[in-house]
Amino acid sequence: MLRLRPKSLRVRLALGLAFSLAALWIGASLYAGNVLRHETDEVFDSALREVAERILPLAYEQMLADEDGGGGGLRLPPVGTREFISYVVRDGNGRELLQSSSADEMRIPAGLAPGFSTTDTLRTYTETAVQGTIVVTTAEYLAHRHHVFANAATVFVWPLVALLPLTALVVWLAIHLSFRPAIAFRDAIEQRGRGNLTPVDGGNLPSELAPVATSVNALLARLRSALEAERSFTANSAHELRTPIAAALAQTQRLIAEMPEANRERARSIESALHRLTRLSEKLLQLAKAEGGGLIAEQPSDLSAVLALVVDEIGRSSDEEERIDLLVPDDGVPSDVDPDAFAVLARNLIENALKHGSPDEPVEVVLERDSLTVRNHGPVVAADEVDRLMRPFERGASRSDGSGLGLAIVAAVCRGAGLEMTVASPVEGWPDGFSVCVTGLAGKQSS
Repeated sequence: MLRLRPKSLRVRLALGLAFSLAALWIGASLYAGNVLRHETDEVFDSALREVAERILPLAYEQMLADEDGGGGGLRLPPVGTREFISYVVRDGNGRELLQSSSADEMRIPAGLAPGFSTTDTLRTYTETAVQGTIVVTTAEYLAHRHHVFANAATVFVWPLVALLPLTALVVWLAIHLSFRPAIAFRDAIEQRGRGNLTPVDGGNLPSELAPVATSVNALLARLRSALEAERSFTANSAHELRTPIAAALAQTQRLIAEMPEANRERARSIESALHRLTRLSEKLLQLAKAEGGGLIAEQPSDLSAVLALVVDEIGRSSDEEERIDLLVPDDGVPSDVDPDAFAVLARNLIENALKHGSPDEPVEVVLERDSLTVRNHGPVVAADEVDRLMRPFERGASRSDGSGLGLAIVAAVCRGAGLEMTVASPVEGWPDGFSVCVTGLAGKQSS
């Protein structure tokens, strides 16, 4: 079912207020128009009565003058240059004695009762005198009244019509300004995803939303405490695992040195197994850290310095420093990705490239403003094989020693830090090779 209701609270309030104000204004306009029409009718009726009352004594004087043979005596003056109100003076038998210039056109009916009357086209007022021997009827076209009312209503309504869009704009601006603290609060909560657990500033929120900010900050504090406890457990576990493994490895190496040459082979197998266990425990702890969260730092740091340390350490530990071609910007790469998480990501990418790439070809490590790219020469890996290698403990066709956790750790760090990981094989522009590009580093920079 199609939902037509807007989801935004601002839009709902703006539309609701705009339509409510419009409805109120229309209702008020209709009521005001009705009052205006009533008042206009009263004014015009008063004019009809006033004209009749002015004509009546003049008509009586004219009739007396005619009876005395005064040669026409008084003549009734015209009502105006534009005769909106016409009149006719009749005797008790309905014979017309006097009339205005436009009375014939109006065809004012005779025999009307004293007072106001309305026909299909006229509004009339009748006044009698001298025991009904003189009857004065004034009349006005109803169309004239309608025209005057329409003009008055137009002058009254058009300013309201012009104010409606202005009112809608003012309502929208008022709602927008009122919601700015709530919008800032929403944006701050959105930024707290992917491991950023710093408190949210809710100082400018209205009283209705202030408890929400308090609850959100309390939840973030609990999550931060849980993640710090998890990271502390991970660090302590790493230390506790390394110590007994290192002790066992040292004892094994000493045993090899003390044993006769003929019996050293099994001891060397134990030494190799301990080395693999050391690497596996380190990878498992890295995977736990990557999947546990806390991959966004509260303050930005320079990733180029972190990457240089990682490359230097890998080169010294594996004697393959000459195979690594490192390219970083001179002005650094600031980002709020956790430095330890970035170091884990970079180390696994570089170690995988050194281990599974062609031993006679260099490994290119390129750090740019928004991305880290590691590529190496080697056999082409099929697309379905790449998807499989992203899962823990999955290894490719290479015979190199490994745990099958390198790419899984990189993928977990990317998910936790909100980064994008792109794998290509062969490398673009190369006939072979394997390339991993991690983007979104600049997008994580703190504002």
